[in-house]
Amino acid sequence: MSPDIVLFAVVIVAATALFGWSCFRRFRLITLGRDEDRFDKIGERLKNTLVYAFGQRRVLRRPFGINHVVLYWSFLILFLANAEFVLHGLFPAYVSLSRLPTGLYYTLAFIFDLASLLALLAVLVALSRRLFLPPPHIEARSRDSFVILSLVAVLMIAFFGVHASEIAQGTEAAARFMPVSALVAAAFMSGAPLDSLVGAAGFFWWLHALVLLGFLNYLPYSKHLHILTAIPNCYFRRLDNVKTQSREEFTAGNTYGVERVEQFTWKDLFDSYSCTECGRCSDACPATFTGKPLDPRLVVHDIKANLLKNGSQIKNKTDRVLPLIGGGQVGSVSEEVIWECTTCGACVEECPVFIEQYPRIIDMRRHLVEMQARFPDDLSTLFENMEQRSNPWGMAPAERTKWTADMSIRPFEAGKTEYLFFIGCAGALSARSRETTRSIARILDAAGISWGILGRDELCCGDSVRRLGNEFVFDRMAEENIKLFTEKGITRMITQCPHCFSSFHDDYRQYGLELEVVHHTELISRLLKESRLKLNHTVDLGNVVFHDSCYLGRYHQIYEAPREIVASVTGRAPIEMERHHSRSFCCGGGGGHMWMEEHVGKLINVARIEQALEKDPATICVSCPYCMTMLEDGLKDKNADDKVRVLDVAEIVARAL
Repeated sequence: MSPDIVLFAVVIVAATALFGWSCFRRFRLITLGRDEDRFDKIGERLKNTLVYAFGQRRVLRRPFGINHVVLYWSFLILFLANAEFVLHGLFPAYVSLSRLPTGLYYTLAFIFDLASLLALLAVLVALSRRLFLPPPHIEARSRDSFVILSLVAVLMIAFFGVHASEIAQGTEAAARFMPVSALVAAAFMSGAPLDSLVGAAGFFWWLHALVLLGFLNYLPYSKHLHILTAIPNCYFRRLDNVKTQSREEFTAGNTYGVERVEQFTWKDLFDSYSCTECGRCSDACPATFTGKPLDPRLVVHDIKANLLKNGSQIKNKTDRVLPLIGGGQVGSVSEEVIWECTTCGACVEECPVFIEQYPRIIDMRRHLVEMQARFPDDLSTLFENMEQRSNPWGMAPAERTKWTADMSIRPFEAGKTEYLFFIGCAGALSARSRETTRSIARILDAAGISWGILGRDELCCGDSVRRLGNEFVFDRMAEENIKLFTEKGITRMITQCPHCFSSFHDDYRQYGLELEVVHHTELISRLLKESRLKLNHTVDLGNVVFHDSCYLGRYHQIYEAPREIVASVTGRAPIEMERHHSRSFCCGGGGGHMWMEEHVGKLINVARIEQALEKDPATICVSCPYCMTMLEDGLKDKNADDKVRVLDVAEIVARAL
């Protein structure tokens, strides 16, 4: 055994042991989290891994994602080359690609040469972007990024150096199948003495070995740990959209929400290791966009930093070094940040590796509300009204039927009425949203739908209090609603509000309630397609811009139904804003923000109105009472309410009847 082999074996053993120890120290902290079952439906999970991890589907949503895909697949290909490099260094007489059949060897040599070039070019593009065209939503010039990119570049240069030296010596049988290495040999090594070529080959070989092993050992301590965790994180992703939170069980002695990092689940902690810090969630977040301290990327980073900082203390059951909720330093999430989230879901929708950002914020809200009674002053009245009168304004139950004053509306009767039309708090109690409610009622009658209402017996669905972290009040409201629905024999429901729709469709299933819930846009679209609802004429609304509701769009993928309605009524498809469909921008009313004031940065609803006004609309169509209120307020702030109107899709259909 030559000294080089012995030395390389020692280096390999030391580097591998250090890498294994580093990974063990990092990943054992994941086990501190609570249990969560993400081991079901293996076939579906494998399919998701192929599509999203190896296929990079979400990465390719952005143009620059192409560069990442090139680098990613080059790395996958070169994994085989590097494995052969290590094994050949340890066992040169037994392991070598040259021992393969000639055709296969030449093919692999060509592929590895080309993949190395593509990887180097991708690194240079990434470096140039960070230096000269840094995107605003990430820390483009971070030291960590430059270290990793530089190591990859040196690794590729060393690869070409090794093979170019061998080609120049005439010892590489696949020389004519390695065009890049051959070009390097011709350009830089032509005519060089044999001793120099042998020395160059040795230098580049050791450079490749040390950089490869250095890169490997740097990974556990950098954000590029995601190279190890992103693929399994795609495997363990939630199999449906993130639309709800886990249910809490209220028993004596329990604690609620998350105050300490180990109270998250193991998957939540694994998410924090999987963050690539690409900044796509930051770019999509309405709070970040409008200049507020909340940045979902940094929330995930703080969870990871807190886990690493407190890991040994948690294991030894000693006092924490760093609080999870507090702020002022990396690893603590400020209360201000926790209350700025609108739960629009844009962060989760954009993340290439399916990190669940905003549910972690709600976990921390739960602790603040249920364990410490700490929440913004705006919410005191809301919580009180919800508990006492089951609506945000604290209005008397009799107010829920005022919209029916000059209409013949029937109460729901079990066995006689097909659908319950669940009006919702806004639809029944907001003067503006009552107009939408009346329009829906006219449409249902025109289509011959059998429907009824609960009237003064109707209660709030509880969506806002749940998203604000007041799970105890939501739990009580849910139990009361389920009892009412069961007594009334309700099995099919129409909702006006996407928040009611989402709550009954998803939250209430955690309580065993199985309802057929349909949003009014879905129902109206279906009635038009089936010709059960016939329009007398088209309606001229000028330029129509459509705004997607987060809870209807991103939460439930209902994008086309409202657009089809607009097209049927006006004779043409609505104009799309720059941010639409899955990349739509929040109105600012979700996550309980309908009842809160914004004190920092630009108002979210004003930012959305500015995006709409860029399209010179005469009408903005919506499908949610929260969006209606927020966008109308935004128009007033921009002094554009006399030029542009906001209408629900049901209102424009009613005009065409």
